[in-house]
This record gives sequence, C-alpha cells and structure tokens, in this order.
Amino acid sequence: MHVEISDPKLRDAADTLCKAVQRAGGRALLVGGSVRDAFLGKDAKDLDFEVYQLSPEGLKAALGEHFEIDLVGESFGVLKIHHLPIDVALPRRESKRGLGHKGFEVHSDPSMSLAEAAARRDFTINAISWDPLTQEVIDPADGVKDLNNRLLRHVSDKFSEDPLRVLRAMQFAARFSFYIADDTVALCRTIEPEGLSRERLWEEWKKLVLRGVKISRGLDFLRDCGWVQYYPELEALIDCPQDPQWHPEGDVWVHTLHVMDAFAEERLDDETEDLTVGFGCLCHDFGKPATTTHDPDGRIRSKFHEEEGAEPTRLFLERLTNQENLIRDVVALVVDHLKPFMFYRDKSKASAIRRLASRVGRIDRLVRVARADHKGRPPLVFDGFPAGEWLLKKASEMDIVDDAPQPIVLGRHLIELGLKPGKHFGKLLNTCFEAQLDGRFADEEGGREFVRGVVEEWRADESR
Repeated sequence: MHVEISDPKLRDAADTLCKAVQRAGGRALLVGGSVRDAFLGKDAKDLDFEVYQLSPEGLKAALGEHFEIDLVGESFGVLKIHHLPIDVALPRRESKRGLGHKGFEVHSDPSMSLAEAAARRDFTINAISWDPLTQEVIDPADGVKDLNNRLLRHVSDKFSEDPLRVLRAMQFAARFSFYIADDTVALCRTIEPEGLSRERLWEEWKKLVLRGVKISRGLDFLRDCGWVQYYPELEALIDCPQDPQWHPEGDVWVHTLHVMDAFAEERLDDETEDLTVGFGCLCHDFGKPATTTHDPDGRIRSKFHEEEGAEPTRLFLERLTNQENLIRDVVALVVDHLKPFMFYRDKSKASAIRRLASRVGRIDRLVRVARADHKGRPPLVFDGFPAGEWLLKKASEMDIVDDAPQPIVLGRHLIELGLKPGKHFGKLLNTCFEAQLDGRFADEEGGREFVRGVVEEWRADESR
C-alpha cells in the first residue's frame, strides 16, 4: 500500500519532514485519516504525523531547520507547519480526569510502543500507520481488515472515555457507508453525553450532513445505540405512522432517513446551502408526531404538521448551534416544505410566489427540500419533480429563485416626501411592500408613484 500525495509541494514537505526526524534519531509515521483514505482510494490532502523517539524539544529543533512551526501545548508536543496542512504530534498518554471530551490530562511519551499508541485511537480504521521512508504499514488493530469489510469497530475499551466518539461513529458510518460492529454498538449504549459542548456536537452533525454518503446509516446507528434519546425530536419520529398510500416506505423515521439519503445524492458542495437544506430535510416532518391522527375511516392524517414543526426544529437546532440565521432559515423551510406541491397543484398566482420567497429567502432551497421529500418514498418510483420545476420557472421569471424580494420603497423615499422618521415609517413601508408583493408596482418609478398615494392617505387620516 502506498499513500498517494498528489500535491508536489505537500509531498516534498512530507519527505523532508520524515528525513529530518530520521537524522535526529526519531521515526515519523503518517497516521489517521490520510492513511485510512489511501486504503479507500482517496488522495491525501491533510497529513497527520506521529513522531517516536524524540522529545518535544528535539522534534522542534529537527523541524525548525526546514519549516516555520508552532508548538501547540508544551506538555504533549503538537507542531503545526505554517502554510501547509500538516500536523506533527508525539505519542500521548491520556488520563481521564473529568467529564466530556476535554476531561483528560495529556502528556507526550516518545517512548510509547506503536501498539500502545494505536490503542488510544477511536476506531481501528484510524489506527493504521504508514512509514513514508520504508513504505511499511503498521496495523496492530487490524484496521485494514475492517476497511475491507466496511466495518467500523472501536480499538479498545478506552473508547468510552470520550463520549464524542459516539457521534464520530455516527458521521463516519454515514461518510463511508460502513456498518458498525455489534460490540461497538453495545459499548456505545453504556456511554452518556457527559455535557458535551454545543460546538463539538455541531462539528459532528455538520460532518454528517455535509459529508455523509449514506446518512441513513449514521442515523440508524444513533437509534441502535440509544443516543437518539438525547434528540427527542428525532426519537418522536420512530413508529409515527403515515398514510401507506402516500408513504409506503413506513413510519416517519424511515421516511426521514430516505429523504436524507436523497438529499446526499444531490448536494451542491456549497456549505451554507447544503447545511440549510440538509437540516431542512432532517427536520421537515418534526411536526408529525404532534399532529398525526386516524380518521373514522382509518385514514392517517397529519394536518398542519408543517407549522407544528417550527418549534421542535428550533429546539433541536438550538442545542447544536447558536447560528441564528441558519436556525431561522431552516425553520422557514420546514414550515413551507409542502408549498411547492400545493402551489403547483393550485397554479398559484405570482403574488403568492413572491410572498413565499419573502418567507423562505430562497425558492431554490425550498425546492431542494421538497424534491428530497418527494424522492424519499420507496418503493414509489421517483420520476422527477414537476412541481419543483414549475415553481423554479415561475420564480425565475420574477428573478426570485435565489433571493427574496427586496423592498423597492425605502425610508429615503418617505423622507423625500417630507416625512420625518418615526414609528409610522414601519407601517407605511410595510403597506408599500405588501403592494409590491401583490404586483401593484415592480420598479422604483412605480414605487414612488404608489408611495405618494399612501402618504397622502396617511396625512389625511392624521389631520382628522
């Protein structure tokens, strides 16, 4: 096996690094994701080295002759190479001293054996090392075998010391479409979140949404290991029934997993857009558990589940992130996720489409969520989404596909008419914007004409 580094600058730096360490009496091994990805046929872009038989000072001296470096943490010796995606670390001993993934005392130990160093890693597929100078593969945990079997398995019982690893299992299973070993699932059932920070939770969920190939596999693991209980909005989807005519795939949980896989197939590789749409897909039916009923004829209905989904979506996302704009945009998609189908069915007017764009911000985002929703219903055959195509065409004609309508009449127009700023500005401007959405004017000239009439009426009312 050979780790392919296609970037010549990065490849030369790795060679220089390994030889400098060797001359100083140490050994530099490539570890972690770049080695794992090489076995999966992927190019190495970010390099992590682990150096043996050198002290932090010796490592800094050896590399300082060739690179501009930063020493991060004197006690555990981690170096960052400036201007290159290369991290260099010494083997570390970790002692559990507190809660969460930060509750460790960490000290470097250059004399640690390769097997002992591998045992502190999370999964066997991340415990493989490679020596760039000798081409030797060091695999004490049988990670290569697990890669070939597409299996995610913990290296040792030390796995349970860091609860964040449960969520790493979730996103790894999704990213690589791997199954998770039964004993790893069982071990994860014994682990509790221990107050993991919102920032670290977000990083794992973000990777699930942005990089998951089979997102359903990660979410199913969350259910199997019991961690879905810490996300009650998701847990409520399990066993929530649906009308089999429209949803022959099963309950809302099963449907949501299909929707997430449909979303993953059509990502744009635009982080902002994919995060917003991805979480819109994940949360789109959060309102169904509270609204699902059986009619006297046995028909299953979930009336107004779109609006009811707003609050659980907000609660779910607020536990993961403080990004108010993202939360706002995802909630808007959840509340209106049925509108593309409804507008297409009713052949809604331009004014309704403008108002929809004003609420959701981007029609193209909404269509992506609705398309994934429509696609995630196997065994029904997906033969396109004409409702989305129709809505995008109409929005394109109004130039509001990827941007909400912006008010044409602004405060300066009121000032030009002799009004002084005050509380009345908001009401007058809102009246003008509503008229704009209704199509009563479409440019600044029409807006000026319209606002003159609004101001005249307001002045008349004020003088009475």
